This record gives sequence, structure tokens and C-alpha cells, in this order.
Amino acid sequence: MTTLADVAELVRAPAALSVPGDVVAGAAAAGALSPRTPALAGASVLLYWAGMAANDWADRELDAVERPERPIPSGRVTPAAALGLAAGLTAAGVGLAAAVGGRRAAALAVPLAASIWGYDLLAKNTAAGPAVMAACRGLDVLLGASGGNLARALPSAATVAAHTWTVTTLSRREVTGADAALPMRTLVGTALVAASAAVAVPGARRAAVPGAHRSAVPGAHRADVPGARGDEVSVTEAGGADERVVGAGRSRSAAVAAALPALLAGWYAARYGAAQAQVVRDPSAGKVRAAVGAGITGLPALQGALTARGGAGLLGLAVAAAAPLGRRLARKVSPT
Repeated sequence: MTTLADVAELVRAPAALSVPGDVVAGAAAAGALSPRTPALAGASVLLYWAGMAANDWADRELDAVERPERPIPSGRVTPAAALGLAAGLTAAGVGLAAAVGGRRAAALAVPLAASIWGYDLLAKNTAAGPAVMAACRGLDVLLGASGGNLARALPSAATVAAHTWTVTTLSRREVTGADAALPMRTLVGTALVAASAAVAVPGARRAAVPGAHRSAVPGAHRADVPGARGDEVSVTEAGGADERVVGAGRSRSAAVAAALPALLAGWYAARYGAAQAQVVRDPSAGKVRAAVGAGITGLPALQGALTARGGAGLLGLAVAAAAPLGRRLARKVSPT
């Protein structure tokens, strides 16, 4: 009998923590953060789970040889159930995106779903596989941007797509192991991805820092108030002091906002890069799987950097917080 734990393993449930950040990063870049953003993130998760179920259905014969412990070859989930679940989750994901985001969201959710199925059924074992999977993640970022300026979200979509290319390229050697040249290439790619996330995009939308009145003291600069000459200097000086305090606070806030994307991008690069460096030293299958897992669970840190770069610093930190949580859950359910 199939249990909920079997289904969670089939769809790699914990790995879905790496998905909502796509939508949030896209929305932040496009100036489209709104109450509908969580629902679009939910649609993205449904499509991700659909892809995982479809992946295992398509690989059921190969997994019977290479990974017999997986839900389908072990007999815990039937092929028909996996295929039905994948189809149902796809319909639910596209339907939810269309319901909350209208035609613009549907226009991205449909090709996203098609790309997911195209990867699982056709492209995965071809040279085009990494590029198709990268396109899936890029479209996911643009799904979040569907309510705003899509052009502004293109750099973030390209950054997430490039990261996905490195993870997918490594994942093709999870069973056989790799040569040292492969992780060297993906490690260079990771460095470029982190650098791109840390650099501000010209014309990108920034969250405004709330301003303050020029003076907190009413009439502080009104030198023409009759009878107020004796107090005018002290009141004006008080207003100037208030302005300096507010200005210093705004400068500190701006400095933190400017540094946050780089800090989160550095965190992403350190975690994922260290795992790839291990593969360079020991390109065995186990090390490759560990690096792939680090790439999946470390993605929220990159998404957080992109969200912060879009002007939503606190939200970026919240997105990045999914990274350590994902690593903890990955010890119970493999993300690969």
C-alpha cells in the first residue's frame, strides 16, 4: 500500500523548498510582489512535484537497475499511480497559475509545464537536457514576474537558469561518477552565477527607503514667524540635527541593502562551491550526488540574493532561510 511518505519520496517533497524563491525573485525584479505571489509560488511547487513524479515514471526501467530503492521499482508506488499523480499535479499547477495570474501567468505556466514534461520524456538523456532544464527554471522565475515588467526579470531568470545548468550537468554523473574536468567547469559556472547575483542590474527596481520631513519640529525653518526670533536658531538647529540622524540612518540602511545581495550570493557560492571542490578531489558517484544535493538545497540562498537585489531585503533573507532547512530535510528524503 502506498503511503504518504512514499509519495513524498516520489516527488522529492523537501526539494520543493528550492522552488518558491524562483517566483519571489522574479516578482521582486519585475516590481510585481503582491498578495498573489504566494499563490503563484504554490503553482510552481505543484509543477515541480509533477516533474519529479513524471521523471520517476519515465525512468522506472532504468531505476530498476541503478536505483531499485526508489518508490516505483521497489513496488511502493505503481507506474500508473505515478503517471496519474504527475498529470494531476500538472493540471493543478497550470490551473492555479491561470486562476490567480490571468492570461499572462497562464502564458508562462503552459510552456513551463511543457518544458518539464519535454525534459522528462525526451530531452533528459540527450545533449539538450541541461539546457531544457535550465529553461524550466528560467520560465519559473518569469512566472513570478508575470504581473510586472518581464524585461526587468530576465537577468534574474538567466542567473537561476545558469545555476540549474550546472546542477543538471553534474546530475548526469550521479551513478557513474565524473572526471575532474566536469566539476571544474561547473565550479567556474557557479562563481560566475554568484558574481552576477551580487552585481546590481542597471535600471533595476529598488525598494524605497521611507523619507522623513525636513524637520521634525513644526515651523523649524520659518524665520518670519512674528515673535519667534529668540527661539529660531535653537529650533532650526534641532531640525538640522534631526535631519542628520535621519540621513545617517538612511545611509546605513542603504549600505546594508547594497551589501545583502553580495553576502547571500557569497553564502550560496561557498556552500555549493565547496561541494563541487570535493568532486574535483574525488569524482566518485557519491561525491557527485552530494554536490547535486548541495546545488538543489543551496539554491534558496541564490534566490534570496536576487530578491534582495530587487529591493526586497527582508524577503530575500526569508527566502534564503529555506537553504539550511532544505539541507536538514534532505537527510530524511533525498532531493536527487
